[in-house]
Amino acid sequence: MEIAPYNRCMITAQNQIAVLTGDIISSTALGAAQLDTIFATLESCADAQAVWVGGPLRFTRHRGDGWQVALNNPKYALRSALTFRAALRACAPQFDSYIAIATGTTPANLSNDLNTESSAAFIASGQLLDQLKKPKSKSAIGHAEAGAIGAVAILADHLSQDWTQAQAAAILQKITPNTSISYTQIAQNLGKSRQVVTKSLDAAGYHVLAHALTTLESDFA
Repeated sequence: MEIAPYNRCMITAQNQIAVLTGDIISSTALGAAQLDTIFATLESCADAQAVWVGGPLRFTRHRGDGWQVALNNPKYALRSALTFRAALRACAPQFDSYIAIATGTTPANLSNDLNTESSAAFIASGQLLDQLKKPKSKSAIGHAEAGAIGAVAILADHLSQDWTQAQAAAILQKITPNTSISYTQIAQNLGKSRQVVTKSLDAAGYHVLAHALTTLESDFA
């Protein structure tokens, strides 16, 4: 797959879309009830993200254990992928998904059913998903572009693969961009102590990850 070079200058997001294509990890070991819970969690997470992404993500289930969303604000693509992982892991420690990210020109008439889409971003995202699922791949989340975006995606995936259920629950409360939620409020929401929340976020490497995401997102116009 030919990958476009990454430009360190400002990236124009106008008329661009980010496509996230996912497959549930180890889905064959899960029962129908667990899969239903996973997809309900993913869809709910997509609905919540619409507020900060700037529009509906058009969550679509396909191929049994596959799913897809489209973001009309590509700068949040990696943050979105990590949010989906946090939502799944917070639901159950064994829940996870491959997530392949690709960007491209927004289709003229983007359908609410993403199964009908076949533009470049959708193709690239699907091709990357196939690469992530190969036995030799060490990543479950990846970006189709090279350079800084691809590198940050590799590191973010590695950092988040070992999130515990408690860490993921805390991160899910905090990962919304420009959030001003306090640790005290997170603790109240989760029914935990402030000290536990602080330890969870520190152990998950959240502060470094948040700084990396913010820095990456600042490159987008």
